Amino acid sequence: MHDLPELRDHRDLESFATALADELPGQWRSGYHRHAEYADQFPLAEDVWDMNMVSGAIADIVLEHDAVLTREDGTRLYVIGRPRHSDEYLVAAMAPPGFIPEAFRGVREPDGIAVPDAPFRAADDITVDLMPRYDKALAQVQRNADHPAPSPQASAPAPERVVMTWFGDGLLAATSESQESATALHTSGFTWDPREMAFVLSGDDTAHQARCVREAGARLAYLDIGVVMRHPSSRPALETTSPAAPAPVKPSTRTR
Repeated sequence: MHDLPELRDHRDLESFATALADELPGQWRSGYHRHAEYADQFPLAEDVWDMNMVSGAIADIVLEHDAVLTREDGTRLYVIGRPRHSDEYLVAAMAPPGFIPEAFRGVREPDGIAVPDAPFRAADDITVDLMPRYDKALAQVQRNADHPAPSPQASAPAPERVVMTWFGDGLLAATSESQESATALHTSGFTWDPREMAFVLSGDDTAHQARCVREAGARLAYLDIGVVMRHPSSRPALETTSPAAPAPVKPSTRTR
């Protein structure tokens, strides 16, 4: 085992934590830890129940040592020196063990506090400020564990469908919602018409039109895409100009 580096934080954290444990109500014991390297600060720090200045200090500062106070019922407090404040310490509650992560959902962290380098005054600040918020958060975690919320049921996506609409002049227009259905329609003989914002089939050759519809229906069914047929009551006839060039359709792949 290699020697620990010399402390740059010269505060006597070990003595402070021991004295603080004696001043807090109840039976507490203190555990002091020196860190041989930067990564050593994180295993304990992962349990710190704080999203404010204590977690900020853990993330931003190389902590050379820390202390954990443990009460007889398992409650734990994390203690470090406050960066850039030589006469203060930071104290935060640690998350209670034994609960599933879902029990902590929606629970506000009982953020830690800065306390003076005076164990009696620090114990009073912890008792009056930090511990009531910890007890409130712990009670909510316990309620969540006792009465877990039902898992949200992910709504199944609506199945895709192609709507084919017959018009009075014999034109058939089909709307597409995906590249796959667009490819199926285009391959089956439908032509993209930007004025209609749909793939269309002329009614000039009803036999050809019927064959294209059957082919499109088979391709769409293979892709698990439904087809809905609609017949509007009336519609102005399209202009008799040639249809615009179809929109480019990229080949699609599908894994079944």
